[in-house]
Amino acid sequence: MLAGSLVAIVTPMQQGGALDLDALHRLIDFHVANGTAGIVVVGTTGESPTVDVDEHCRLIQTTIEHAARRVPVIAGTGGNSTAEAIALTRFAKSAGAHGCLSVVPYYNKPTQEGLYRHFRTIAEAVDVPLYLYNVPSRTVADLGNETILRLAEIPNIVGLKDATSDLPRLVDLVNRLPGGREFALYSGNDDTALAFMLHGGHGVVSVTANIAPRQVADVCRAALAGDVAAARRQNARLASLHAALFVEANPIPVKWALAELGWIRNELRLPLTPLSPRFHDAVRRALGDSGCAETSALKAHS
Repeated sequence: MLAGSLVAIVTPMQQGGALDLDALHRLIDFHVANGTAGIVVVGTTGESPTVDVDEHCRLIQTTIEHAARRVPVIAGTGGNSTAEAIALTRFAKSAGAHGCLSVVPYYNKPTQEGLYRHFRTIAEAVDVPLYLYNVPSRTVADLGNETILRLAEIPNIVGLKDATSDLPRLVDLVNRLPGGREFALYSGNDDTALAFMLHGGHGVVSVTANIAPRQVADVCRAALAGDVAAARRQNARLASLHAALFVEANPIPVKWALAELGWIRNELRLPLTPLSPRFHDAVRRALGDSGCAETSALKAHS
């Protein structure tokens, strides 16, 4: 089972919004060197809603090729159309993805039966490890535990990214999953990731790891080893950064922070806009508190 810190990697862009694949290569190398357990490409943090299908596939292909099996790559292949999700998942499998992350269909507001049939249809169409992604704050639809348990009976549905921060629901799910079934549970929120792991989770799909891959990996390693004191101590240093990276909608703050550290240009696509100036000092302070400013790209490559 893939466990630990999985980065929800940003999509670097050139001035004007074209993909910056050279910068993506540098970020992948950064994560390989700093203990990231897996790379999740073209998810929410990777601005999947604003890349077209060709770009989406190019980002998956580029990440898999450059990672070169040094670290597993999970491709974001979800969609609010089941047919589109199947097409992206087929492409990711053909490109060599370790697995695919499929978000709850957004905007449509499907029923639980509709969600079940959506994911079952994808899993039956493409024989690849499939991870469910529940983020009701963005999709409106909420994948319930009863539906997750039904889906967990399908052999190639192998895990869940849970961005609800609902720890009682996690405990209920852990207690009800079949004992002989490996089913990975990842927090989708950095601020509750430590508690999530201590209650039975296996890791985090992290935004903060874009900035602090080694630190997030260390928290996960300590938590999964049962060293609660070390995990709490390491996580405490990241707390202000976890908060600062969500002062505006993700990935606005994390792309600003990566640009501040010299890794990428601060470029996003509309309707996303650059971080409001009133938040710049707060994010800078959080970078300093976490120690990330000490390991900026400019210093790392000097």
